[in-house]
Amino acid sequence: MSATQILLLAIAGIGSLAILSIISIAWRRGTDPPGIKTQDSAAVRQDLAAEDKADEDDSVTAYDVAELVSVDSAPTDPLVDRQEVDAETMGVTRRQFFNRGLLGVFGLFLAQFGIASLAFLWPRLKSGGFGSKVNVGKIEDLRIAALTADGRARPVFVSAAQAYVVPVQGSLDGSSFEGLPVVAGGMMALWQRCVHLGCRVPECESSQGFECPCHGSKYNFHGEYEDGPAPRNLDRFVVSLNDADELIIDTGDVIETARASFKTIEYPQGPSCI
Repeated sequence: MSATQILLLAIAGIGSLAILSIISIAWRRGTDPPGIKTQDSAAVRQDLAAEDKADEDDSVTAYDVAELVSVDSAPTDPLVDRQEVDAETMGVTRRQFFNRGLLGVFGLFLAQFGIASLAFLWPRLKSGGFGSKVNVGKIEDLRIAALTADGRARPVFVSAAQAYVVPVQGSLDGSSFEGLPVVAGGMMALWQRCVHLGCRVPECESSQGFECPCHGSKYNFHGEYEDGPAPRNLDRFVVSLNDADELIIDTGDVIETARASFKTIEYPQGPSCI
């Protein structure tokens, strides 16, 4: 089951629990208003009989009328004759019901927001996706694709890794990334993100570099800083070769390097693109 399916099931479960809670609170209120008693039907019939007899005999005396009215039907003081009602019988008031309903809806919103935030921040470690190791393919095929017919560099963009695979031209001795695990089979993998403000940096084949259209930062095809507001070189990923001689880019392992003290490749080699 994928992470997206788990998230949808969790949201559906929480929503169902909230709806059941609201229905349960409403059901406990009952249909009859609490504390209201129904009138005694026997007393009502007795009062009506007394009124009918008084209408039939206008000469009836006050004493006779008193005899017609039963002692049991005499009015009583509601404060004296009241009955205590426990909290369970009383239920909840309308104010309490709406307050609990609002709290339930607000709690459901917070739960959904928390789950969505967690899903957004959780690293996506699915096989072959960004954040994991990406198999780019045969190193020989990459070497051919990364060079033009006249021997100029032509970066291969790998969307799954958000990286440019570039050939290493010349020696890296004394460079800012000497000794780091960023070269395998003569190839490097540079993150497409500009280290200034995160724009995607396109390649510029004419100048043999990467040039950011957002704020003018420039790098050579080894990702070394050349110009603009960028504070360092382009970030690069750890790379390796597997047993099948395929290039593996570990996008979960990013290496940062400071601006190069000297450059390992010439830049620019032609007109700039920005």
